[in-house]
Amino acid sequence: MPSFDIVSEVDKHQLTNAVDQVNRTVANRFDFKGVDAEVELNEFSLVVRAEADIQLDQMLDMLRAALVKCQIDPLAMEVGEKEQSGKQLRASVTMKNGLEKDLSKKIVKLIKDEKLKVQAAIQGDQVRVTGKKRDDLQQVMAMLRDRELEQPLQFSNFRD
Repeated sequence: MPSFDIVSEVDKHQLTNAVDQVNRTVANRFDFKGVDAEVELNEFSLVVRAEADIQLDQMLDMLRAALVKCQIDPLAMEVGEKEQSGKQLRASVTMKNGLEKDLSKKIVKLIKDEKLKVQAAIQGDQVRVTGKKRDDLQQVMAMLRDRELEQPLQFSNFRD
């Protein structure tokens, strides 16, 4: 019986490449000369540090652009509040990895509302969709691609 998994994952290697790209850009830009500004990476959380509010905003825009270049959807990026510590301004950025329960339930409800002959089941931080026909599964994929969800989705483990 054909099946596939709906997941939301961020490639760790590509994320590292994007952070390195932003740090190189900041080191080479004229408006950042002599400024203590950088992006730190810890697993799937980032800390963006700069001295001024406008510089922090520019670095977040550079990070979004670098993520797009590395084929990571910027929707996976969740920017926290800006906080002042000394003369440094920092913002924490969390990369969403894995589907949250609420989003998983929403995906299952969307699939059931389409009234296709498929079953959707939540399995941890992913949703498995099974059906008798490959065409039904492809319709589910197309429907989910068209929807604007708060997290980027990937389809993996397609079995025939």
